Amino acid sequence: MSRIIGTTPARRRGRHGALLAAAILIAVPGAARAAPGLAEEVYPATVEQGEPEVELRYGRLGGGPDDGEDALKVEAGYGVSNRLRLAGAVEFEREAGQNRRAEAGAIEAIYALGQAGGIDVAVYGEYEIGFHGPDAIETKLLLQRRSGPFDLRLNLIAEKPLASGAKVELGYAAGGYAAVSEGVQLGVEAYGGLGAFDRFAPRDEHFIGPVAKFEVEGLGPELGLQVGYLFALGAARDDTDGQLQVRLEMEF
Repeated sequence: MSRIIGTTPARRRGRHGALLAAAILIAVPGAARAAPGLAEEVYPATVEQGEPEVELRYGRLGGGPDDGEDALKVEAGYGVSNRLRLAGAVEFEREAGQNRRAEAGAIEAIYALGQAGGIDVAVYGEYEIGFHGPDAIETKLLLQRRSGPFDLRLNLIAEKPLASGAKVELGYAAGGYAAVSEGVQLGVEAYGGLGAFDRFAPRDEHFIGPVAKFEVEGLGPELGLQVGYLFALGAARDDTDGQLQVRLEMEF
């Protein structure tokens, strides 16, 4: 405080100008937001108690100006009870033509609320620590319907960067899967943006495409591998043709 009081008016104006410029840089979404679905998943609405797991999720854009942009997310989680799962994650991103760098760390929690009309319901909360930009908070409503070989999931997403003037960003993640044989599921996933509360469902980025899940047992930890390719729709077609997804899960 004494340093500020002791500065000259000119220096105060310079300092205020620098602070204003910094605030503008933070508030403007200049730090590129990753494409929907890149290194993400469609979360289930159920939790298994006592289950530690590690997930590696990788996504890469192909074609267009963003060709080569990718993201890698490493997540470790544990089912504290049959209702609560806690996890920590670190995300690495690489923009087209640049080097990969650690973008953010996060603390996550899923709390299963139970069933309503045959649909499993849970809530998800995340606090993200930005390494090169503002922190953010994210919430999701997780819905899941399981019937025989079919597994349907919908995540409704709201994210708020903790920066002055930043709006709540809305989005979704959805998936439908069918077990076709022992340890094999085929399905479709979709990810996209829904705008904000004051401008809902504008022309936004969307991705949709086929995925395949494989489970491998008998090698120590139970392994799960998912691969897929999502085609770009809407505004996403301005920047890329689609994205490759690869996910590896290890349950101990």
